[in-house]
Parts: sequence; C-alpha cells; structure tokens
Amino acid sequence: MTTNTISYQRHRFPAEIISHAVWLYHRFCLSFREVEELLAERGITLTYETVRQWCQKFGPEYAKKLKKRQGRLGDTWHLDEVFVSIQGEQQYLWRAVDQDGDTIDILVQRRRNKQAAVRFFRRLLKGQGHEPRWLITDKLKSYGAAHREVMPTVKHSNMVYANNRVEVSHQPTRQQEYHMRGFSSSQQAQQFLTLHGLTSNLFRLGRHLMQAINYRLLRTQAFQVWEESVCA
Repeated sequence: MTTNTISYQRHRFPAEIISHAVWLYHRFCLSFREVEELLAERGITLTYETVRQWCQKFGPEYAKKLKKRQGRLGDTWHLDEVFVSIQGEQQYLWRAVDQDGDTIDILVQRRRNKQAAVRFFRRLLKGQGHEPRWLITDKLKSYGAAHREVMPTVKHSNMVYANNRVEVSHQPTRQQEYHMRGFSSSQQAQQFLTLHGLTSNLFRLGRHLMQAINYRLLRTQAFQVWEESVCA
C-alpha cells in the first residue's frame, strides 16, 4: 500500500461501508444515530459511536484528498464571517466562496480583527496558489486592513448586497449546527466544516440548470471522484 492510500487496516468493516457512512454524515443533515439507522436498514449492524469514530479518524484524510482533486476555483472571492457558539464561547467562522458558490476554504478563529483577517487571507492564497481578480466583502474594517497588507493590487468591493452569495452559503452550516446542538470544540468544527464544504462542492451540481441526462452524468462523475479520493 502506497503512502497516498488511506489505510483501513485493523477495521472490521470494508472501506466501502466506512466511506459511505462518512459520506452520509457530511452530505446530508444527519445525526450519527440516523446514519446508524440507515446502515441498519441495509443489514449493516454497528453503533452510532462507530460512525462518530470513523468521521473523526477518516474525515481529515478525506478532506485532504478531495482538496487535491478540487484544484483551483474561481477568481472572484466572496468573504464573510459568522459567529458560532462553541462550549458557550463565541467564536467566528470565516468562509470564502467563489462566484459559482463553491466553498474555497473555511477557518474557525476566536477573533475577527485584522490579525484574524490576515491569517485567513494568507491561508486562502496558500491553498489556491494565486490571487483573485476580485475580493468582495462586507464593510468590516478588518477586511480592508488585511487587503491593504496582503494583496493590495486586488480589486476590493464592499458594496451593499454584493456579498449575498457567501452569506447564503452559511445556511447549511447553521442547519447542521442546530442538528448537532452545537460544536464541541473549535478543532471539531474546523474538521467537520472543511469536509462538509468539500463534499458540498463535489455534489452540488445545480440540478435546475441542466437536463436530467447531464445531471446524472455529472452525479456519476462526482461519485467516481469520491470513491477514487477515499480509496474505496
């Protein structure tokens, strides 16, 4: 087995079942118990705690594989931050999406000051490998300060309503956060939301914009990319 292959050694269940359980949890708004029930209907008997451990162990590895397959996204970056409550403490989820609504990256931080914005900007540049053509944010002053320091040549807009695309992208996170009754830690939130965003990018195909035959073809390709990425 090569170093680029995810190891499923010492696990009672095969890779197909493990990866399918992780996919169900991150693709849909499900709890661990609901994933357990769906698998039980297929004759696969396990506990919800097993599903939780699989997501915790294999989730970061899946995210790395999917991110490599994803490559570069669009050249217009919409940035926004939203607060999340973690163990009673208010923290901030920084999110960037491109002009197509695909999640570029997310970062959970305790602050939303200039230092936090600069850290997020540098993370985006490192992940994408290039500067965007447009940077669209709200009127938070931290964005302007970070923009002047990190990528001053990039066009920056903070017009009203221009950032609706990324604000809408927070909705699935809010739904999952409510379903999970909050995140247990910033690390858990970071791991879950990273894979959640990458999975959404892969399977969010815009069904209303294409004919059924094209949608089914793209969906089949998405499943193929998933299986190749998780080595199932």
